[in-house]
Amino acid sequence: MKPDMKPFESKMQKTLEILDANLAGIRAGRANAAVLNKISVDYYGASTPIAQVAAISSPDPRTLTIQPWDASLLKEINKAIQTSDIGINPQNDGKVIRLTFPPLTEERRKDLIKQVAKEGEASKVAIRNIRRDAMDKWKAAKKKSEMTEDELKEAEKDMQKLTDKYVKQIDGTTAKKSDELRSV
Repeated sequence: MKPDMKPFESKMQKTLEILDANLAGIRAGRANAAVLNKISVDYYGASTPIAQVAAISSPDPRTLTIQPWDASLLKEINKAIQTSDIGINPQNDGKVIRLTFPPLTEERRKDLIKQVAKEGEASKVAIRNIRRDAMDKWKAAKKKSEMTEDELKEAEKDMQKLTDKYVKQIDGTTAKKSDELRSV
């Protein structure tokens, strides 16, 4: 009986998707609506992401415009952006909020590259934790005589290959984002 790797592989895939989403939120000198994903406003008593209460567009490579569907939200959105950590001051003209992305300074670029590395390392830790959980489950199954020693060794080998595959993908993703930040 070969242990089922699918649930562990789907968890690893989900970890990769979360990494991609987190890296998309790191601005690279260009206007990207993903930087607003983590910012929420109070909308009728519920914390709601900006993208769900406003139209977000990019009229040029360095500018984002946010036009709320409810004009009373302008001040809330403005305040939420100012208190966030994206490092951009919003300009409110009474109808639309504009975010102008300045070119990255060398210091900010280095900070962002460190942040990318940190996100990558956190994802690798998550992948290794998934591997550890699988190993623990299989060792418990072996203890209960539901698995032979050979099956356990084979499962551990397969899980290590899977772990190596996902760690390599994480390295590739973070290297690509770091290169993108260096070239801006």
